[in-house]
Amino acid sequence: MRAVVQTVGRASVTVDGEVVGAISDGLLVLLGVTHSDTAATAGAMARKVHELRILDDERSASDVGAPLLVVSQFTLYGDARKGRRPSWGAAAPAELAEPLVTAFVEALRARGAKVSTGRFRTHMLVESVNVGPRTVLLDL
Repeated sequence: MRAVVQTVGRASVTVDGEVVGAISDGLLVLLGVTHSDTAATAGAMARKVHELRILDDERSASDVGAPLLVVSQFTLYGDARKGRRPSWGAAAPAELAEPLVTAFVEALRARGAKVSTGRFRTHMLVESVNVGPRTVLLDL
């Protein structure tokens, strides 16, 4: 599982003209799933993201109750080392990825996190205003 975590002043996801998820003063999490990921991986990544000390004064979303916006992002597993056309072979198929993204979100909520999401398998317009900017790449 791979996540790009950004501190944001605000972030939102729009699908077909409708805002389906939005937060302010929190974390935008772009989440990719690969073939070997499991529910245990999703739980471990949720803990890591929630406790990541990326906010002001080295605090975490867990420390301050910051909301999270989670957006599924299979392209995090794109491989463009050869040529100009990325290969998506390392990205899990939607049938595997969708339940694991859901498990990640549920694990965050079980920790008490306020979580908004994008919408799986749709064309999403993701807008964000980065703060800092602070961006961290996590791999599990």
